[in-house]
This record gives sequence, C-alpha cells and structure tokens, in this order.
Amino acid sequence: MKTPALDLQQEVTDELEFDPSVSASDIGVSSSQGIVTLSGHVGTYAERYAAEKATLRVAGVRGVANEIVVRLPGADERTDEEIATAALAAINWDATIPKNHVKVTVAAGRVVLTGELDWHFQRYAAERDVRHLRGVRSVINQTTIKPKVSTVIVKDKIQSALLRSAEVDASKINVSTKDNMVTLAGTVRTWAEKVDAARAAWSVPGVASVENHISVSG
Repeated sequence: MKTPALDLQQEVTDELEFDPSVSASDIGVSSSQGIVTLSGHVGTYAERYAAEKATLRVAGVRGVANEIVVRLPGADERTDEEIATAALAAINWDATIPKNHVKVTVAAGRVVLTGELDWHFQRYAAERDVRHLRGVRSVINQTTIKPKVSTVIVKDKIQSALLRSAEVDASKINVSTKDNMVTLAGTVRTWAEKVDAARAAWSVPGVASVENHISVSG
C-alpha cells in the first residue's frame, strides 16, 4: 500500500507529465509532509518555473523546494550583454510598465531586476517579460512598490477583496499591516486559496510586500 508521500509524489509526477510546457523526463520528484522537492535539469528557465507552478497546483502540496538546474542547449547560449539588451527591449515593449522604471543587470545568465513601480502587477509583468528569453538561467526580481496609502486603508481594502473572492474563506484569514507591508495568517483548505488570498493583498495599491503565513490544512 502506498504512503501519502508516495501518493503525492505520483500525483505531482502525473501533473508534470500532463503539462505541455514541461519536459518531465529529466525531472525528479520526492515529497515529505507535503513539501515536494524537484530535482534534475531542464533546458530553459521558463520550463523550471512552469514545473514549480504545476507542482503547486496539486492538492496536498504545502510547499516546493525547486532544485532543478537549467542546462541551456548550445544554440540557446547568449552573452550577458545580449540577454540584458533583450530583457530591456522586452520590458520597454510592455505597455503596462512605465518606461525607464526598471533596470536590468545580468551575470552568468542570471537576470536581476531593480527599480520602483506603482503596482505589484507591474513587478510581475517585468519578471514575466524576461522569463522566456533565450539564455536566461534565473530571474531575481528586486523591484519595489511606491507606498501610496495609509495602512488602515490598505487593511480595509484587502479584507474587502478577500470577502469578494468566491475562492477564499475570509473568516479564516487574519490581515495585519505595517507601513506598506502586509502579513497574512490563518488556515485555508488548498494551496490555490492561499495564492488567491495573496493575490487579493497584492491587488491593493501601495502594498510593497506580502508575507503569506497562511497554512494549508489539506
């Protein structure tokens, strides 16, 4: 009879094989107490990211340790200068991101984004824009959000957003704020609910960081 860990390991493996954006043949999966470890190698950073997102979709997964290594095919190798040029072009072409607000530095294929933006969705967009570029081995998003509103208003807006969400039981989530930082605590049934709660917090203007301490009860 399979243990819960082996059941979860198989379900994650099945999800990786089902996802067309992931080549699961070179990815290893192990699990312990709901924490899944991904190992092995893939050909692009976008695929590494997709494998992590696919794993988090599986019910029962409480966290992911992504140890997958990006091994670029020879044809995808790029100089840091080429990657930086392509990254800046991709960000500047994105109409959702104000021009000249994001800076890019690249070292050994690792892209670091810095700058100050108005919204979290702009931070996400900048990271998304460079994630699929050839030659990228990893992306570190160090952009920040400008504080705009008082902590009381931020807290009220987040709680209202949680109440409006059909996917989240707002009564089981506690929201605390300090300056433009938000901390979420409580318990939800699935990882998707935990993600939706964080998304609601990030949707409020002026939020610079979200500490998501919500636990998944399973």
